Amino acid sequence: MKDKLNKIEEAALQSASVAASEAELQQVRARYLGRKGEITAVMKGMGQLSPEERPLAGALANQVKDRLEAAFAERQESLRQELMQQKLANECLDVTLPGRRRRRGYKHPITQVTEEIIEIFAALGFGVAEGPEIERDFYNFEALNIPKDHPARDMQDTFYVSEDVVLRTHTSPVQIRTMLKQKPPVRVVAPGTVYRRDSDITHSPMFHQIEGFLVDRQVTFGDLKGILTTFVTEFFGKNVDVRFRPSFFPFTEPSAEVDIQCVICGGTGCRVCGQSGWLEILGSGMIDPEVFKSVDYDPELYTGFAFGLGIERIAMLKYGVNDLRLFFENDLRFLKQF
Repeated sequence: MKDKLNKIEEAALQSASVAASEAELQQVRARYLGRKGEITAVMKGMGQLSPEERPLAGALANQVKDRLEAAFAERQESLRQELMQQKLANECLDVTLPGRRRRRGYKHPITQVTEEIIEIFAALGFGVAEGPEIERDFYNFEALNIPKDHPARDMQDTFYVSEDVVLRTHTSPVQIRTMLKQKPPVRVVAPGTVYRRDSDITHSPMFHQIEGFLVDRQVTFGDLKGILTTFVTEFFGKNVDVRFRPSFFPFTEPSAEVDIQCVICGGTGCRVCGQSGWLEILGSGMIDPEVFKSVDYDPELYTGFAFGLGIERIAMLKYGVNDLRLFFENDLRFLKQF
């Protein structure tokens, strides 16, 4: 038994010494010390020895096993050091090269503009509300005085999930959801993502809007003009003129488009403003009494106004961007300017 163990130890040490890698060394270890290895086989055969011989043979086998474990560990560390020396000899680090600065991240220009708009309206007493982007037809259309056969639905270019579920075409459904939960007075802006089937240099199938509305007793169109004029002055500067043009929206009456003096030409006329000197920035109007009926507000007691603006369009005017798609292409050469 002693001679057999000595021969196994000698063969194992020889195999370990010529192992060229850690993988080969692990194979050697498994061959001699594994569950089916030669040392294990010897120890299993000790049952054939006499009771007097077993303790001596067991102690001898454990001694051999411990010496091999130590030898394998030493050889493994030696192989690791040899590999490290090879890498150091073959690889080099040029310490004279300049360091690479870690790039700093910044908020996207659309996020910056959204936060600036919210901040202006917050100073005017408006809170912030949000709603789901996948919306029921009732909130997106019917409660806003746009029944199923209304021609205004053709203006929306809607993505339908099902007959009664859509990707919201505007943030106006938040107006309905908020009024259903809260009694007047209500003064809220609702930023969010909206979806329409449209795509060109000034339209995107996914874009961002901010809906704003105020409901209370004796709210007038003059209040609407005052709030929106203050917003334009704060956002674009005091030297920018504002005008209101009659328009149509199913959920407001009367309705108006809001134009600002062209920020590109200063109102003298250019290609951007179509030589008119004016740029349309948002739609607005007094909330239609039919909308109040949908949310159980008494139109005899309360009046209110609502407005909606496209954040991308506002950002394009603020920064002089001529293609809306630049905001979504994630080109760092463009985004790092903001």
